[in-house]
Amino acid sequence: MQFGVVLQNDPPAWRVVDLAVRAEAYGFTHAWTFDSHLLWQEPYVVYSQILSATHRMTVGPMVTNPATRDWTVTASLFATLNDMFGNRTVCGIGRGDSAVRVINGAPVTLKNLRESIAVIRGLANGESVDYRGSTLRLAWSQGSQLPVWVAAYGPKALALTGEVADGFILQLADPAIVEWSIAAVRRAAADAGRDPDSITICVAAPAYVTDGTDAGLAHGRDQCRWFGGMVGNHVADIVARYGTEGAAVPKALSDYIAGREGYDYNSHGKAGNTHTDFVPDEVIDRFCLIGPPATQVDRLQELRALGVDQFAVYLQHDAKDATLAAYGEKVVPAVNVRGDAKL
Repeated sequence: MQFGVVLQNDPPAWRVVDLAVRAEAYGFTHAWTFDSHLLWQEPYVVYSQILSATHRMTVGPMVTNPATRDWTVTASLFATLNDMFGNRTVCGIGRGDSAVRVINGAPVTLKNLRESIAVIRGLANGESVDYRGSTLRLAWSQGSQLPVWVAAYGPKALALTGEVADGFILQLADPAIVEWSIAAVRRAAADAGRDPDSITICVAAPAYVTDGTDAGLAHGRDQCRWFGGMVGNHVADIVARYGTEGAAVPKALSDYIAGREGYDYNSHGKAGNTHTDFVPDEVIDRFCLIGPPATQVDRLQELRALGVDQFAVYLQHDAKDATLAAYGEKVVPAVNVRGDAKL
């Protein structure tokens, strides 16, 4: 299993770079960041520094969107980084959340998302694409290879992922929901004539390594409760479209938002967000990885058995360095056990 780290572009930017460098030293393969231009600093500037300071780390947004940047600009950014650092980027993309809502916009349609994926990936990979009535290409780009991973929850978005994406990002670690979502993506891929196993599966969620005490567990839950609120934004959109009855949305994903009363994007992705009080401990335990190393290893092995290729750790809490160290020294080695040198 690969491991990624998900960072916020909070100033100072060099702290973000430093965390990514530390993550690589602990065996992480991917450094992801939020992409929300008013709430945090510009990710692509930070990516260039992470790539320069690391050896093999792959970088990308979790996630960008088709609304706040022209698609050709996004493609050019990735192609430039690939030219400079050798194909070490991945484009995580979705319909849009904080980046568009803060400027009073709305998530794009799935049709728009599908079209943007074709343009961004096509241009970044040296192909000619049709865009706004013209045929365009990045004539200066040679050899760039950009995979596009789609973040999705709802049934139609999961179907789109299976039909066109190189990877699937699910932002929660509940095994039941992971199993349901992966099955939906793979079913759509097979129906589209694609190899379902060719789609990389990435589960992203906060991880908080505790000392095994009840007090440590309670503190870890409070540090990660914000995540249930963030996921609730997406689930609320899905429930508004499909309702809570039937098989379109699993009850494990929809039931907990009944007490949701609003959301403050000024506290988006931050521990202590007061608009996440509706999220119960049981949901935090399902959506996140909280507990001592052995507990985390058990969940990760369960996720791997379901087909998860990468676990990306959201690192938005008060134990960033301690979490990286615990994963690098205890969790990652226990999940990816090294074989014997002499057979």
